[in-house]
Amino acid sequence: MTTLDGRPNTALLIVDAQVDVVSAAWDRDGVIARINTLVDKARAEHVPIVWVQHSDDNLPSGSEGWQLVPELSPGEGEPLVHKRYGDSFEDTDLEPLLSERRVGRLVVAGAQTDACIRSTLHGGLVRGYDVTLVEDAHTTEDLRQWGVPVSPEQVIAHTNTYWSWSEAPGRKGDVQPAADIDFAAT
Repeated sequence: MTTLDGRPNTALLIVDAQVDVVSAAWDRDGVIARINTLVDKARAEHVPIVWVQHSDDNLPSGSEGWQLVPELSPGEGEPLVHKRYGDSFEDTDLEPLLSERRVGRLVVAGAQTDACIRSTLHGGLVRGYDVTLVEDAHTTEDLRQWGVPVSPEQVIAHTNTYWSWSEAPGRKGDVQPAADIDFAAT
Protein backbone atom coordinates (compact mmCIF):
# COMPACT_ATOMS: atom_id res chain seq x y z
CA MET A 1 0.00 0.00 0.00
CA THR A 2 1.31 3.44 -0.86
CA THR A 3 2.93 5.50 1.87
CA LEU A 4 1.24 8.64 0.54
CA ASP A 5 -1.57 9.59 2.92
CA GLY A 6 -4.98 10.35 1.45
CA ARG A 7 -3.99 9.04 -1.99
CA PRO A 8 -6.29 6.05 -2.66
CA ASN A 9 -6.50 6.46 -6.44
CA THR A 10 -4.69 4.78 -9.31
CA ALA A 11 -3.47 6.52 -12.48
CA LEU A 12 -2.35 5.15 -15.83
CA LEU A 13 1.01 6.67 -16.78
CA ILE A 14 1.94 6.44 -20.48
CA VAL A 15 5.66 7.17 -20.86
CA ASP A 16 7.24 8.35 -24.11
CA ALA A 17 4.94 6.68 -26.65
CA GLN A 18 6.51 8.95 -29.27
CA VAL A 19 7.17 8.43 -32.96
CA ASP A 20 10.98 8.25 -32.83
CA VAL A 21 11.14 6.58 -29.42
CA VAL A 22 9.19 3.53 -30.63
CA SER A 23 10.00 3.57 -34.37
CA ALA A 24 12.42 0.63 -34.05
CA ALA A 25 10.97 -0.86 -30.87
CA TRP A 26 10.36 -4.55 -30.39
CA ASP A 27 6.68 -5.51 -30.90
CA ARG A 28 5.87 -1.83 -31.45
CA ASP A 29 2.38 -2.40 -32.88
CA GLY A 30 1.40 -4.95 -30.23
CA VAL A 31 2.60 -2.72 -27.41
CA ILE A 32 0.79 0.33 -28.81
CA ALA A 33 -2.41 -1.73 -29.23
CA ARG A 34 -2.23 -2.92 -25.60
CA ILE A 35 -1.61 0.64 -24.41
CA ASN A 36 -4.67 1.73 -26.39
CA THR A 37 -6.72 -0.98 -24.68
CA LEU A 38 -5.51 0.23 -21.26
CA VAL A 39 -6.35 3.83 -22.18
CA ASP A 40 -9.87 2.81 -23.23
CA LYS A 41 -10.35 0.83 -19.99
CA ALA A 42 -9.02 3.67 -17.83
CA ARG A 43 -11.31 6.18 -19.53
CA ALA A 44 -14.32 3.88 -19.11
CA GLU A 45 -13.52 3.53 -15.40
CA HIS A 46 -12.78 7.27 -14.93
CA VAL A 47 -9.18 6.51 -13.96
CA PRO A 48 -6.78 9.43 -14.43
CA ILE A 49 -4.43 9.10 -17.39
CA VAL A 50 -1.20 11.07 -17.50
CA TRP A 51 0.88 11.23 -20.67
CA VAL A 52 4.63 11.82 -20.58
CA GLN A 53 6.63 13.21 -23.49
CA HIS A 54 10.43 13.31 -23.59
CA SER A 55 12.66 15.83 -25.35
CA ASP A 56 16.42 16.25 -25.55
CA ASP A 57 19.06 17.24 -28.10
CA ASN A 58 18.33 14.13 -30.18
CA LEU A 59 14.56 14.47 -29.82
CA PRO A 60 13.77 18.17 -30.11
CA SER A 61 10.48 19.42 -28.74
CA GLY A 62 8.02 20.06 -31.56
CA SER A 63 9.80 17.83 -34.10
CA GLU A 64 7.92 15.15 -36.03
CA GLY A 65 9.69 12.36 -34.12
CA TRP A 66 8.85 14.01 -30.78
CA GLN A 67 5.09 13.72 -31.40
CA LEU A 68 3.05 11.00 -29.72
CA VAL A 69 2.39 8.07 -32.04
CA PRO A 70 -0.70 8.68 -34.17
CA GLU A 71 -2.51 5.67 -32.68
CA LEU A 72 -2.57 7.30 -29.23
CA SER A 73 -3.75 10.71 -28.16
CA PRO A 74 -4.55 12.38 -24.86
CA GLY A 75 -8.20 12.99 -24.20
CA GLU A 76 -9.69 16.20 -22.91
CA GLY A 77 -8.46 16.90 -19.40
CA GLU A 78 -5.66 14.31 -19.57
CA PRO A 79 -2.43 16.10 -18.70
CA LEU A 80 0.72 15.91 -20.79
CA VAL A 81 3.96 16.08 -18.80
CA HIS A 82 7.08 17.27 -20.62
CA LYS A 83 10.39 15.92 -19.41
CA ARG A 84 14.09 16.06 -20.22
CA TYR A 85 15.34 13.27 -17.93
CA GLY A 86 14.62 9.54 -17.76
CA ASP A 87 12.62 9.74 -14.53
CA SER A 88 9.21 11.23 -15.36
CA PHE A 89 9.14 12.89 -11.93
CA GLU A 90 12.49 14.69 -12.27
CA ASP A 91 12.07 18.44 -12.89
CA THR A 92 8.44 18.04 -14.07
CA ASP A 93 4.97 18.75 -12.75
CA LEU A 94 4.07 15.04 -12.52
CA GLU A 95 3.98 14.88 -8.71
CA PRO A 96 1.62 17.88 -8.31
CA LEU A 97 -0.67 16.47 -11.02
CA LEU A 98 -0.84 13.12 -9.24
CA SER A 99 -1.35 14.78 -5.87
CA GLU A 100 -4.30 16.80 -7.21
CA ARG A 101 -5.87 13.53 -8.36
CA ARG A 102 -5.09 11.80 -5.02
CA VAL A 103 -3.05 9.12 -6.79
CA GLY A 104 -0.96 6.70 -4.74
CA ARG A 105 -0.66 3.87 -7.26
CA LEU A 106 0.74 4.08 -10.77
CA VAL A 107 0.20 1.68 -13.67
CA VAL A 108 3.09 2.28 -16.07
CA ALA A 109 3.35 1.53 -19.80
CA GLY A 110 5.38 2.94 -22.70
CA ALA A 111 9.03 3.17 -23.73
CA GLN A 112 11.90 2.64 -23.45
CA THR A 113 12.12 -0.25 -21.03
CA ASP A 114 15.81 0.10 -20.25
CA ALA A 115 15.79 3.87 -19.84
CA CYS A 116 12.75 6.01 -19.07
CA ILE A 117 10.51 3.13 -17.95
CA ARG A 118 13.05 1.85 -15.42
CA SER A 119 13.86 5.37 -14.22
CA THR A 120 10.18 6.22 -13.77
CA LEU A 121 9.43 2.95 -11.95
CA HIS A 122 12.17 3.64 -9.44
CA GLY A 123 11.27 7.34 -9.25
CA GLY A 124 7.72 6.45 -8.29
CA LEU A 125 8.69 3.83 -5.73
CA VAL A 126 11.19 6.07 -3.91
CA ARG A 127 8.58 8.85 -3.79
CA GLY A 128 6.07 6.62 -1.98
CA TYR A 129 3.96 5.16 -4.80
CA ASP A 130 2.98 1.57 -5.43
CA VAL A 131 4.03 1.04 -9.03
CA THR A 132 2.63 -1.61 -11.37
CA LEU A 133 4.52 -2.26 -14.60
CA VAL A 134 2.34 -3.53 -17.44
CA GLU A 135 4.24 -6.65 -18.45
CA ASP A 136 3.34 -6.57 -22.15
CA ALA A 137 2.86 -2.83 -22.68
CA HIS A 138 6.44 -1.54 -22.52
CA THR A 139 9.16 -1.88 -25.11
CA THR A 140 12.63 -0.95 -26.24
CA GLU A 141 14.78 -1.12 -29.33
CA ASP A 142 17.74 -3.41 -29.98
CA LEU A 143 20.73 -1.70 -28.35
CA ARG A 144 23.31 -4.47 -28.78
CA GLN A 145 25.34 -2.33 -31.18
CA TRP A 146 25.90 0.06 -28.25
CA GLY A 147 26.99 -2.64 -25.83
CA VAL A 148 23.74 -3.92 -24.34
CA PRO A 149 24.50 -7.66 -24.17
CA VAL A 150 20.97 -8.97 -24.77
CA SER A 151 18.02 -8.65 -27.14
CA PRO A 152 15.07 -6.32 -26.54
CA GLU A 153 12.91 -9.31 -25.55
CA GLN A 154 15.47 -10.24 -22.89
CA VAL A 155 15.67 -6.66 -21.59
CA ILE A 156 11.88 -6.60 -21.25
CA ALA A 157 11.76 -10.04 -19.57
CA HIS A 158 14.54 -9.07 -17.15
CA THR A 159 12.79 -5.81 -16.23
CA ASN A 160 9.51 -7.64 -15.66
CA THR A 161 11.25 -10.16 -13.40
CA TYR A 162 13.22 -7.76 -11.25
CA TRP A 163 10.37 -5.26 -10.94
CA SER A 164 8.05 -7.98 -9.61
CA TRP A 165 10.44 -8.26 -6.61
CA SER A 166 10.86 -4.53 -6.02
CA GLU A 167 9.68 -3.15 -2.72
CA ALA A 168 10.40 -0.54 -0.11
CA PRO A 169 8.88 0.06 3.33
CA GLY A 170 5.13 0.40 2.88
CA ARG A 171 5.09 0.12 -0.92
CA LYS A 172 5.85 -2.32 -3.68
CA GLY A 173 6.42 -2.95 -7.33
CA ASP A 174 4.15 -5.27 -9.27
CA VAL A 175 4.02 -6.67 -12.79
CA GLN A 176 0.81 -7.69 -14.58
CA PRO A 177 -0.18 -8.27 -18.20
CA ALA A 178 -2.47 -5.66 -19.72
CA ALA A 179 -5.42 -8.06 -19.76
CA ASP A 180 -5.18 -8.46 -15.96
CA ILE A 181 -4.84 -4.81 -14.98
CA ASP A 182 -7.41 -3.89 -12.36
CA PHE A 183 -7.40 -0.15 -11.79
CA ALA A 184 -9.52 -0.57 -8.65
CA ALA A 185 -7.02 -2.95 -6.99
CA THR A 186 -4.93 -1.55 -4.15
